[in-house]
Amino acid sequence: MGKLFLAAAIALAMTSGNLHAQDGRPGPLRIEITEGVIEPLPIALPAFVAETTEAAQIAQDISSVIAANLTGSGLFREIPPSAYIGRIEDFNKPVAYTDWTVINAQALVTGAASTTSDGRIVVKFRLHDTFAQTELGEGQQFVGTPADWRRMAHKVSDQVYERLTGERGYFDSKIVFVSETGTKDARRKRLAVMDQDGANVQFLTGDDSIVFSPRWSPDNSQIVYTSYETGTPRVFILDTRTLEKRPLSGVEGFTSAPRFSSDGRNLVFAAGRAGNSDIYTLDLASGAVTQLTDSSAIETEPSFSPDNSQIVFESDRAGTQQLYVMPATGGEATRISFGDGRYGAPVWSPRADLVAFTKIVNGAFHIGVMRTDGSEERLLTRSFLDEGPTWAPNGRVIAFYRETAGSTGAPGLFTVDITGRNLRRLPTPSFASDPSWSALLP
Repeated sequence: MGKLFLAAAIALAMTSGNLHAQDGRPGPLRIEITEGVIEPLPIALPAFVAETTEAAQIAQDISSVIAANLTGSGLFREIPPSAYIGRIEDFNKPVAYTDWTVINAQALVTGAASTTSDGRIVVKFRLHDTFAQTELGEGQQFVGTPADWRRMAHKVSDQVYERLTGERGYFDSKIVFVSETGTKDARRKRLAVMDQDGANVQFLTGDDSIVFSPRWSPDNSQIVYTSYETGTPRVFILDTRTLEKRPLSGVEGFTSAPRFSSDGRNLVFAAGRAGNSDIYTLDLASGAVTQLTDSSAIETEPSFSPDNSQIVFESDRAGTQQLYVMPATGGEATRISFGDGRYGAPVWSPRADLVAFTKIVNGAFHIGVMRTDGSEERLLTRSFLDEGPTWAPNGRVIAFYRETAGSTGAPGLFTVDITGRNLRRLPTPSFASDPSWSALLP
C-alpha cells in the first residue's frame, strides 16, 4: 500500500499579477445563485494552448478536467467546440470578443501549458467576460511537476467558479469513503480516498476489519473512523502522511461516530455499552475526555458548529429518532426536528447556516437540509436508502451514499446541490459508502 497523496507535500506555486487584467478589476458578469431553477451560464472552454511540444497532452487533459468540473457543478453549460468561430492559438494574442459573443458565450476561459528546462510544467489562464470585452480579475499561473497537472486543473476550476459565482470553489479537494466489495451478505470494507471527481483512488486500510464513518481533520492531516478491528466498535485516528493508526483511548465500551472540531483541537464522538450511547468530547492535546450527555436514550452522530460553540446530534430521547442542538460544553439540548418521520446523521454546514441530515418517512429515505433552528426544512433526494450526508468545502454541494434495493443491492456515492438540483453519481472502482469531503487542499 503506497503512502497517501498528502505525503508528497505537493507544492503548487501560484502567482497573480504577471498576467495582467485589462482594467485590474472584476467585470460585471456574475451568476446569481438562488433557491430556484438556475439556467446554466453558457461558457466557452477552448483547449489550452501547448506552448511547448512536451506539454501537448497535458494541455489537452487539463482542458478536459476543467470542463468536466465546471459543467458538473450544474451552473455552467459548455458551448461545444464545433460551434466556435474563433480559435485560441496564441495565449498572449488579444481575444476577438465578437467571435465568442456571436455564439452566446458569456464567459470565455483561455489558457496555456508549457514545460520548463528542469521538467516542471507551467499552467496559466485568463477568464473573460465576452460581452463586456474585459477580463474578470487578473490572470494566474501555477507551477508544479507533471504529476500535479490534475490539481492545477482543479485550481483553475476553483478560480473560474469563484469569480463567476462569488462563492468559493470546491474542486481541489478529496473525498474519503468506505470501498466495499463482495456479496451483500459478506461485504469486505476498507477506507479509500479519491479526488472529488473520482480520480486517483488510493486505499488507506486493508479489508480484514469492518470500517465505517471516516471523517477528515480540518487540515486534512488525519482521518478518524470506526473499526471492528478489536472485535468491538472503536474509533481510530489515521495519519494521512504515514498511514499509521492508533485507537482512541480513555473511554470504556464502544466508541463510534467521531468528528473533529473546526479548529482540530477536539473530537466529538458517541460512546457507551449495549443499548445505550452518550456524547463525549476528547481534547486531543491533553487527552481529557468529557461526557456531554447522560441519558438512557441512544445519542449519537454528533457534529460541531463551525465556530465550535454548539453540537448537533441525533437522539431517541423523545421516543423517536430526532435532531437536537446543545452547547459544546454540554447542558440543555434543544430539539430542532419536528416533521413527520425520523431524522439522523446531522452535519453542520461549513457556512454555519444549515444542517444536513437523513430523514426516513413513509418507507423512503431522504437527504435534507434545514436551518440550524429547525426551520425551512427542505428534502433534496428520495430513494430506497440515502444516508451519510457530507458537505463540500464551500457548503454548496452535499455528497452522500445511496443503496439500491434487493439481494443484489449495493451502495454508490452521489452529490446533489443544496437546491435539490444536479443529482450526480460519482465514479468509484467498487461499491462505496460513508463519504466525507475534505477541506480545500493547501
